[in-house]
Amino acid sequence: MRRRTLTIAAAALGSALVLSACAPSAPSGGSQTSDEEVTLKVWSWRTEDVEAYNSIFDVFEEAHPGITVEFEAFQNTEYNQILTTGLAGSDGPDVPMVRAYGQLQPNIEAGQLEPIDGKVDGVDEIAPSVLAGAKGKSDGKLYAVPLATQTLQVFYNKAIFEEHDLEVPKTWDDFIELNEDLLAAGVTPMALGAKDAWMLPIFSDIFGSTRYGGSAFEEKILDGSATFEDPDYVESLQIVADMQKYLTPDVVGVSYTDSQIQFTSGQAAQFPGGSFEIATFRTQAPELELGSYQVPLPPNAVSETPVSPAYADGNFAVNSKSENKDAAFELLNWLATPEFGQLVADELNQFSAIPGVEYSDEVMKEAWDNYQDGQAPYLLLVDFRYGEPQGTAVLGEQVQKMFLGQTDPAGVAGALQAGVSQWFVPGE
Repeated sequence: MRRRTLTIAAAALGSALVLSACAPSAPSGGSQTSDEEVTLKVWSWRTEDVEAYNSIFDVFEEAHPGITVEFEAFQNTEYNQILTTGLAGSDGPDVPMVRAYGQLQPNIEAGQLEPIDGKVDGVDEIAPSVLAGAKGKSDGKLYAVPLATQTLQVFYNKAIFEEHDLEVPKTWDDFIELNEDLLAAGVTPMALGAKDAWMLPIFSDIFGSTRYGGSAFEEKILDGSATFEDPDYVESLQIVADMQKYLTPDVVGVSYTDSQIQFTSGQAAQFPGGSFEIATFRTQAPELELGSYQVPLPPNAVSETPVSPAYADGNFAVNSKSENKDAAFELLNWLATPEFGQLVADELNQFSAIPGVEYSDEVMKEAWDNYQDGQAPYLLLVDFRYGEPQGTAVLGEQVQKMFLGQTDPAGVAGALQAGVSQWFVPGE
């Protein structure tokens, strides 16, 4: 099969996309006969998965003669603008990988995506909480097939634990003792790239979700019976502040990439992060023995069991201007099958949104089992990215200030509530 995949830098593509946005729009109906050769353009922000998607789409092409998939990957930080420009013109993708929840809404509101209700078999088997990331906020229609579920927990270096005779903590006292022992041994307990603010809401939910109440708190804040200034939420931020003791002293100057290296090189014993890290860690340090665990319940926790906060990550949609909609929906139907779901697990090292997938990788299985034992939403991403300023952006900046001594947990909570109140209306 011919090579289909292109990795394109945003800067090199910018002018071409601007021109395409000004070109006349293609007909919106587009279809093709069954014996017509069709090339589907699929866009993504996953430049690191180029080879894996080559293999995955080889499987699709073998079973669907006449359809060739041309997969193009763009820089993650530039992708949203590139996609919006491409979908507005006549040269965008037939099947774009799109964001979830609030970041999906601009493309929906612009009429750039085709509703898929009743057109894709198998999506009704996907968990409703995951499908929520692929729906329009105002119309409730389904616009995409979810790709993956990301879970948040603590990864640890087994060799360091063994060297210092440490065990996975079962209680909060165990957890504190573990980190104190690492400090005493001259080992940085946890790696965190606090220079990149987007990691800080993840860090906050890993340690604070059970303290403020996870899913139960989500219900209260959405219906207006609680705010982010609720004492339980403020106390969850106090835990985040307390964790600074176990981080690199200049943590706000440490980038996300540097924190990954800090962990994979053995400079730090633990990495609080998402399951999306597994593939990266395997690439950076193939010999690294990984384990994962959920943070034990802190004192006065509202939740009754430890949890792994989680969210739907990425979807595949159909461009409303595609001239190859029949073939695009043929691909989307395949993307909703267990066959594709298993390839997501095996080739991408991701937790598929499709139920029934098996995880043979020991690290993935352990992380998935942890998630099955206790679940909660990654609150600010799932529910508070539907307006500006986004909840994740506000919290990230405020936790940075807290680590720098410029504010306290109550101040962080107040700023978060003030920020989301600019657009969030409880009960809507």
